Amino acid sequence: MKNYRNTKNRLPAVSTASLPDIVFMLLFFFMTVTTVKDNTLLVDNRLPNADQVKKLEKRDRIIEIFVGKPSPELASVLGSEPKIQLDNRLATINEVAPYVLSELAKKPEAIRNLVTVSLKVDQEVNVGVVSDIKEELRRVNLLKVNYTTYQGDAFLNAQ
Repeated sequence: MKNYRNTKNRLPAVSTASLPDIVFMLLFFFMTVTTVKDNTLLVDNRLPNADQVKKLEKRDRIIEIFVGKPSPELASVLGSEPKIQLDNRLATINEVAPYVLSELAKKPEAIRNLVTVSLKVDQEVNVGVVSDIKEELRRVNLLKVNYTTYQGDAFLNAQ
């Protein structure tokens, strides 16, 4: 009779049969939600600060162009002059227009006129390179240009 009382007070074991289903559901959720970093930076990209900043909401409507001095690993080979990075390669100013047009062709027809070219320019780069890029964009009639910056005190850039 004593054994009978102990088994009556004991709680049943927790079923772990649905545990693999829950684990795989979480795995699929994180696989679909997580984004992979697209570009590896080949140039230094310390962005300037600005106090009037607005976030670009729709990432599918942005074409990014990075400008800066080559990273320390590449500086010994390429020198210290500012370079333009398009996707994962360094390019010249003449390659900007064909690159932007090819990226624009990859976008859906409905959003092609809403695409913004985002210039991520290092704060040490001279304005001449940026002016040349803007001239190439103007030549192919891409006039929506955005300068990416960090939120902060703009006077810190002068130091």
